[in-house]
Amino acid sequence: QVQLTESGGGLVQAGGSLRLSCAASGGSFSQYGMGWFRQAPGKEREFVAAIRWSGDSTFYADSVKGRFIISRDNAKSTVSLQMNSLKPEDTAVYYCAVSDGFGSPLAISEYDYWGQGTQVTVSS
Repeated sequence: QVQLTESGGGLVQAGGSLRLSCAASGGSFSQYGMGWFRQAPGKEREFVAAIRWSGDSTFYADSVKGRFIISRDNAKSTVSLQMNSLKPEDTAVYYCAVSDGFGSPLAISEYDYWGQGTQVTVSS
């Protein structure tokens, strides 16, 4: 059983930055693909970014490409999401997730374990 704990959310003004972190325990972290998703009020959960176990391949939603950077530290079993140039439409609860197979990094169904989420609010 893998447990994930997100941190780093908060309130920031438009144009600002936040760094989210996700700590994993249990399982073999270095073998998993990792992803970040978000869910805004009244909307479905959507893909934000993902990274392969090796860290050599990353994937981004078009809406965050060029602004967000996903990274991982297998030695510390953590994955991070650096969010720059934040916009009010980035406001959501952000979730990290683990994928054992990672066949379709953008698909919610690909992920096996989820964190509890952390709130990000961007004010205009």
